[in-house]
Amino acid sequence: MKKKLLIYITILAVQFSVAQNNSSFGEGEWFKFRMSYSGWLKAGNATLSVNETKLEGRDVYHVTGKGWTSGMIKWFFKVKDRYESYFDIKTLLPYKFIRDIDEGGHTKNLEIKFDQSNNKAYVVDKKNNTNKVFDTSPNIQDMVSTYYYLRNKLDVNKLKVGDEVRVDMFFDEENYGFKLQYLGEETINTDFGDIETLKFRPYVMAGRVFKEEESLTLWVTKDKNKLPLRIKADLRVGSLRADLEAFKGLKHPFRIVLKN
Repeated sequence: MKKKLLIYITILAVQFSVAQNNSSFGEGEWFKFRMSYSGWLKAGNATLSVNETKLEGRDVYHVTGKGWTSGMIKWFFKVKDRYESYFDIKTLLPYKFIRDIDEGGHTKNLEIKFDQSNNKAYVVDKKNNTNKVFDTSPNIQDMVSTYYYLRNKLDVNKLKVGDEVRVDMFFDEENYGFKLQYLGEETINTDFGDIETLKFRPYVMAGRVFKEEESLTLWVTKDKNKLPLRIKADLRVGSLRADLEAFKGLKHPFRIVLKN
């Protein structure tokens, strides 16, 4: 198992969910995913939760993402990751992002504050005791807020098969141009039954972990919730799959074509 992969897969899965013009999520929403390596070996779990709070007097959503290894994998590669994002309830633009990870002994503890008015990111590296300032693109997103931004702002009815979607994201100390391609609709079998889905291909950086830029495929529900149901990754060694295992606090009905 490559370091960082578990939490990356989870966050990537939820980043690419998309929605109609009305809000598709709210306070109390919670997801749980299970990971499997090469189709059979349990690799770990991840969760995402949404709460409303205030940050410096502003009404924000506070989203917390956690990822950890389990089963046999944890005996030779232990992961314990935590990601947090505070973003505006109306604009969905982030004000604060936290990344606190321990991945096989590789650790990071970053806190990023976004000045959306002046297009700046203030990065505090708590592990190395450093402070840096970076220029960002207008309306920049963080790794977690991107999911919720796309979920509410992107109108899938206007997408055609082959269309590409791009979002400016800031991650760690770098501006990143996130891109995914719409592949159409597909009905898949899940733990919950047969579900109508929207299928996407996120582009990733080929190299040490992924075979090529088109190594990922993901499926999200075709209902108003746009739940991330599944993601598959072709790795340089083996493959990884993430499946939605449990959820609660949905804002809209969960639509099942045929129950198991």
